[in-house]
Amino acid sequence: MITLALSTLAQVVDGRLIGEDTQIEHVTTDTRAIETGALFIALVGERFDAHDFVGQAKDNGATAVVVERVLDVDIAQIIVEDSLKALGQLGEYVHQGCHTKTVAITGSCGKTTVKEMVASILSQQGQVLYTAGNFNNDIGVPLTLLRSTKDDDFAVIEMGANHIGEIAYTTQLTHPDIAIVNNVAEAHLEGFGSLDGVKQAKGEIYQGLQAGGIALVNLDSQGGTMWQDVLRDKCVVTFAQQNSDADYFASDIAMSSKGSSSFTLHTPIGQVAIQLGLVGAHNVSNAIAAAALAVQCGGTLAHIQLGLKTLDKVKGRVEVETLTDTITLIDDSYNASVPAMKAAVDLLSQFDGERWLILGNMAELGHESLALHKEVGQHAAPFAFEHVLTYGEDAKAISDLCGGQHFQSHDAMLDYIEQHLLLLNQTSHTLLVKGANSAGMFKVANALKENFT
Repeated sequence: MITLALSTLAQVVDGRLIGEDTQIEHVTTDTRAIETGALFIALVGERFDAHDFVGQAKDNGATAVVVERVLDVDIAQIIVEDSLKALGQLGEYVHQGCHTKTVAITGSCGKTTVKEMVASILSQQGQVLYTAGNFNNDIGVPLTLLRSTKDDDFAVIEMGANHIGEIAYTTQLTHPDIAIVNNVAEAHLEGFGSLDGVKQAKGEIYQGLQAGGIALVNLDSQGGTMWQDVLRDKCVVTFAQQNSDADYFASDIAMSSKGSSSFTLHTPIGQVAIQLGLVGAHNVSNAIAAAALAVQCGGTLAHIQLGLKTLDKVKGRVEVETLTDTITLIDDSYNASVPAMKAAVDLLSQFDGERWLILGNMAELGHESLALHKEVGQHAAPFAFEHVLTYGEDAKAISDLCGGQHFQSHDAMLDYIEQHLLLLNQTSHTLLVKGANSAGMFKVANALKENFT
């Protein structure tokens, strides 16, 4: 972050400064992540009020706070009406002061992977600020923007949402030069109401572009007529997995026995052979999207080739680990949607030996949840996996359709897996673990790593 006077920040957020003016070098909303000279912003949520922790923030090194009411604490205070709004205003101000080429990324699936790919490519040519982990909501995006410095050449900002209007807000803070919707699919339907709601919400990212700004659109999965108005004055660039009508597409796609991909990437600046470090056929589309974003930022074919080849792991997203001579774990436990579940099924089908499809519930699918879980089951059934295990009420539909086993607890599932692996320890096994965060399938993946390594 750039260093700013507390009095300047008070003006930015239309706040009232009480106490001594000082220099601010760091902004946080987490009392556990306070550095000396930090400004602590006390957010208020449905289940918490960070005003209760201002004293702790002071004790941990904060030199000032943003609060919604005057507190009886010996520390400089900026009083505002809405601390969340103030966080957004500060993030916008700091980032805009750095004049960094900025990319904004959203989508129902793959946005974190695309973000990591773009950052890897652009790091071949300059310094890149990019979203840490999944800090992609109305709190995470401003915190990412606050990390901006004048030394940054590029900023790659991931934007997620679970309700209409959230991306409209974060993209207006970010002011991107280039924006992309990686794809649209049935995800967060409880908040969006329908697939059309998803299209509306994801398309909000293009609202942050100025006239003539670059909008990347996926010909395989996009908003169609719903995005016509917002794209009317933008420079539209298209990509697709294999549709040669797109500006960016792939040909000669090949999969190795371990699920990694190679292909020829076609772009307006030429074509290049790509070898992906990440596994899964779905990552071909993600790589094309990332390449398109990178080229729009001035990236070369050589940058793309090296950046994609050297990126070999995104935590919790299709991490392939050899646990023993006979056991391979595919940890894809971070989250789940219908397309991502189907992609995981397709990936597992590439492996030999005993194949274990271990799935937890998908979340936030509303009244469509059971039908969408059945859709995943119908996709998986023809592969006749040797083991299909599920956890979570609606996920039972998957194991029912695949002749598998359903479990009421992670412990019961783990006991079943471990007993069978020990019984069949001379056989090659590949275990794929996936589910929504709320399903806690990372517990299963972590336990397998601990018990078999």
